[in-house]
Amino acid sequence: MSPSGELLASISSVFTVAFVLLACVELGDAAAAAVGVYRLIQYDLAGAPLGSRAAVLNHHAAALPLPAGADLSRSALVAPLLDLPLSFLREYLVEKKHLGGLLILLPTNNDSVDDKGQFKGVLTELEKLLLHEQVPYPVYFALHDDNLDNLLADIHRIASTGQPASATTGGYKLVVSSAEPRKVSSPTISNIQGWLPGFKGEGDSEQLPTIAIVANYDTFGAVPALSVGSDSNGSGVVALLEIARLFSRLYSNPKTRGKYNILFGLTSGGPYNYNGTSKWLRSFDQRVRESIDYAICLNNVGSWGNDLWMHVSKPPENPYIKQIFKEFSDVSKEMGVSVGIKHKKINVSNPRVAWEHEQFSRFRVTALTLSEMSTPPDFLESTGGLHDTRESTDAESVIRAARLVSESLARRIYGLKGRNIDVFAENSSLAINPHYIRSWLDLLSRTPRVAPFLQKNDPFIAALEKELSAHTTDVRVQSDALDGMFTFYDATKATLNVYQVCLSGHKTSLCAFCSCFDFRIAWSVMLLYTVLINYLANEY
Repeated sequence: MSPSGELLASISSVFTVAFVLLACVELGDAAAAAVGVYRLIQYDLAGAPLGSRAAVLNHHAAALPLPAGADLSRSALVAPLLDLPLSFLREYLVEKKHLGGLLILLPTNNDSVDDKGQFKGVLTELEKLLLHEQVPYPVYFALHDDNLDNLLADIHRIASTGQPASATTGGYKLVVSSAEPRKVSSPTISNIQGWLPGFKGEGDSEQLPTIAIVANYDTFGAVPALSVGSDSNGSGVVALLEIARLFSRLYSNPKTRGKYNILFGLTSGGPYNYNGTSKWLRSFDQRVRESIDYAICLNNVGSWGNDLWMHVSKPPENPYIKQIFKEFSDVSKEMGVSVGIKHKKINVSNPRVAWEHEQFSRFRVTALTLSEMSTPPDFLESTGGLHDTRESTDAESVIRAARLVSESLARRIYGLKGRNIDVFAENSSLAINPHYIRSWLDLLSRTPRVAPFLQKNDPFIAALEKELSAHTTDVRVQSDALDGMFTFYDATKATLNVYQVCLSGHKTSLCAFCSCFDFRIAWSVMLLYTVLINYLANEY
């Protein structure tokens, strides 16, 4: 062989090796895809660490069912929600078994779930478990899609070989690079209020009585970035806004303005013993508090069928409570629905507040909570968990609740007791607007509202303030620090990078996530190789 031929052969060999090496770099740990994931909440309650205490994830993926004796201490388990046994999680938490990480796949739409009752039950139990335990490993949630289905299928295929995924056997690696979660310093809560002033004649010297309509708007759940609370308490907020819209039309005309002030309050800190409601009431002048005839708190009114409940702190035999209940009962019968009454004493020495009206009762203000729930929820439950989505909330329920409250108030304000008059009759200019209710329900169902992660200048709070300003006057936003036993941590969302770990000499399949071969690098190497070979051939 001539010297030039030998040189060309040597160079050819060198570049062939370089090409293979570059390809193998890609084959060794090929970037597959980036997936948006949502982290399990991390918080402290009275100093006790709860929720996920880790955020960084860098482990090989595993899936159920696991082979006998499998060690998950270096694996990240990927599991669709309904395929994840709660007994498995309890075992790992109670017995403090080591797990590298957990990725739970959620259905993207409740409609795709065959048994919605089972789905809601599993979600509720899962959240209860994860919220009240210290979880030492990172836990993330992702919305199930075709790509994740393909990932699961590949993990199962690799597992079927009987070899666990590792650096020597290949598989997939899940990586979340995240800074150490930091405490949320001085979390704020913001209350929003607006007034509809009643008609006061020239000779009237006494202060007009006030009726307050109140709904807390924030949520709490195991996954803050997904805690939209369509029913709890998005439904209460939407009903309040519709009631404000209806009465603003009546009060805009002096001839139909009632001799009651109506105070509307959108409060924060609901899941934390209605901390915002307490601060809001403390901010009132004493005369304002004393002018409140009674307050109606709206809570979870978005998924009731025929029964709604009025919760009170005073005994139902109390003449004033009896009168309010009768006003609501009369209207409910005409609507073909039922309103029951539930009495629960409050213990002022107990900081636990089960219903929002109890904060009013502590200030000796008559109040009630209207809710589809017949019993008070446990602490941090029914506050906007993962199952509480738009699909689980019925706009018709909110429409009925808004109409019940509006008609009952109108009969009190305009002295229509015992008269079967529909002030807000269908097809009238004062009819309830279903489109308005559905639009606001849709917005709230897209908006996570966990108070510590809502800044006082958050666009959502600004939107509520703007909407209340369109129907009421003297609208104010009161921002204050969240009191209580809670400490919250940031890092509620992250990006999960999925890598396919491939080995030289092993067969690798192309999947929806990746190819172990980056054709752009290969093409660049081949092009460079061809150019140099041609150049050297011309030179020699």
